[in-house]
Amino acid sequence: MALFDIFRRSGTKAELPTVTDIHCHILPGVDDGAPDLETSLELAGRMEEMGFKRIFASPHITESTFENTPEMLDTALDRLSTALKEKGSGLILDRSSENRIDDFFREQLEAGNIRPLPGNYIIVENSFIQEPWNLDQFLFDLKIKGYKPIMAHPERFFYYHDKNLSRYEALHNAGNYFQVNLLSLAGAYGKIEKKVAEALVEKGWVRFLGTDIHNLAHVEAIENYLTTRDARRQFERLVPNLLNDTIETPQS
Repeated sequence: MALFDIFRRSGTKAELPTVTDIHCHILPGVDDGAPDLETSLELAGRMEEMGFKRIFASPHITESTFENTPEMLDTALDRLSTALKEKGSGLILDRSSENRIDDFFREQLEAGNIRPLPGNYIIVENSFIQEPWNLDQFLFDLKIKGYKPIMAHPERFFYYHDKNLSRYEALHNAGNYFQVNLLSLAGAYGKIEKKVAEALVEKGWVRFLGTDIHNLAHVEAIENYLTTRDARRQFERLVPNLLNDTIETPQS
């Protein structure tokens, strides 16, 4: 324990395995993330200090709770982008969305109202209660339409935890991408989520990393994690497989 304390006090920080975050909730006033522009600016500033150079915000699109439209999200994006430029930030900011697999998402997708990440990657999120009905067919249909599904934080879905990674393996082998949360690796959700996230990293199945930052407590959890040897170990395993930095920056 003494050696660990010395390491933490030294201020040594693990270098992030990517400079691109594809999953966070820092747009002002659109979901359960940043409630206002002031908070958005503080979150973005702290992320830049961590080492991020590009951020693709991923506000929730969820039936009944966050029925966000392109107009709502683009307005929030423009507000934050303008404010960052006025402060002299070098961050490159854009957005996609985190899409709960429900009827509202299906309707918005059919209407052409969903903005995927460059390269046609699309972030999808399971319900936290149970696996969506007919998930495999839905993901297959997305691929037929030319999308590349990224499953957001699969390590957080408890109904997969007792399957000894078999369900994860099936989803991975079907050509779906996994995005693990940096907060999961940091242990912010609990020991089980951390263990499962590390197992997915060990298998080489994690192709995207996201912060999933919603608030300053999340920022602080990640900042603390970056001072640990555990972060260095996990990042070394992640680096060969991550695709975050291969995503192109949209031309303005």
